[in-house]
Amino acid sequence: MLGLPRSTEVNRRVAKEKLYANATLTTSAKDMIKDQIESVVWRNKLADNTVAVAAGVTVKEIQVFEVALRQKALDKCILPAIAKAIPYKILFVLTYGGEAQVWMEVSGTFYSTDWFTLEGFSLKFEGLNLDAVYENLARQISGGRLDAEGDIAEAVERDRQRKKLEREIAALEKKVLREKQFNRQVELNGELKRLRAELEGLNA
Repeated sequence: MLGLPRSTEVNRRVAKEKLYANATLTTSAKDMIKDQIESVVWRNKLADNTVAVAAGVTVKEIQVFEVALRQKALDKCILPAIAKAIPYKILFVLTYGGEAQVWMEVSGTFYSTDWFTLEGFSLKFEGLNLDAVYENLARQISGGRLDAEGDIAEAVERDRQRKKLEREIAALEKKVLREKQFNRQVELNGELKRLRAELEGLNA
């Protein structure tokens, strides 16, 4: 899966009961797992003894979990709950009807790819150690939202600020369209111009 070498393969089914036992899940979250997930399989383990890459300072292993879905969607609370229950970095591959989507958490934020057909899809597992491999994967999966270079945590924080500004701009644009008073429109457009300039600065 994802072009990984055979030396990394585990292919072990993870019982949902184990997830319940290890994760702090509400009753509703457990019901969501039952209703939305068909199965969870531990597909690969990337460690210094399975790939020719040294362990990192913070990333000792990267696990690849395939999560087979009953529908082409998963409630946003599920993956963070599973991730908290497992003391390693996880690359989640959601699968449904011959398609897949990759999810990954970095600095407290989850990023994902678009849905794609499994055949021929691969990620580049590159880096001098597993810290670098993980950061490179995060940048690929984010679809360009994280800077290509520099500190990954700072890149995530900039992206959070960018998303916040994008939401504020979208809300303000709607408000401008609804506003009837000219003076108020001028005021809102001035604020809109300021937010757009701030966003442009973050994107520079």
